[in-house]
Amino acid sequence: MGAPTAIVVRATQVINATPEEILELVMDIERYAEVDEKIRPVLWSTRDGDLTEFECRSKVGGVPGPKIIQQMRRTPGRRIDIELAPAPRNRLARAMADFHASFECVPVEGATRVDRTLEFRLHRPTSWILGPILRRRLPAQVEEELLLAKQRLETPPPEPGSAQHCSA
Repeated sequence: MGAPTAIVVRATQVINATPEEILELVMDIERYAEVDEKIRPVLWSTRDGDLTEFECRSKVGGVPGPKIIQQMRRTPGRRIDIELAPAPRNRLARAMADFHASFECVPVEGATRVDRTLEFRLHRPTSWILGPILRRRLPAQVEEELLLAKQRLETPPPEPGSAQHCSA
């Protein structure tokens, strides 16, 4: 059947927030889905401390995928590791690819450097179809995700009772 095709995407962003603020945004998966189109819509989620499990209809590289259940494990103040929930869940997704992702937070002067990594090992014939698409589209999608997370964390929420203005 041949060796899987590896696709690794990395992006970095310096965000004016603490590591815990950044990791908490990610762990609040419904809120994080507002900045990450790859996991929209989130169909359900559960959280128990440093473990979040959720189901979403994936859209990686703009390509609609199957429903998948993912698990996120937080190492407080440092990182979040993400993978598909264990078997027997995700049969179709596992037939298509192996997956691991992470957020790593490193304090820098007055801010935090966020290193975002997504790793796919695409199995054939999925690799023939999705490989070129993901190589072309996924880096920009991950860069946009981190930029939107930065904006979300660095923009103060409106004060209660204040009028919000929209610009065209």
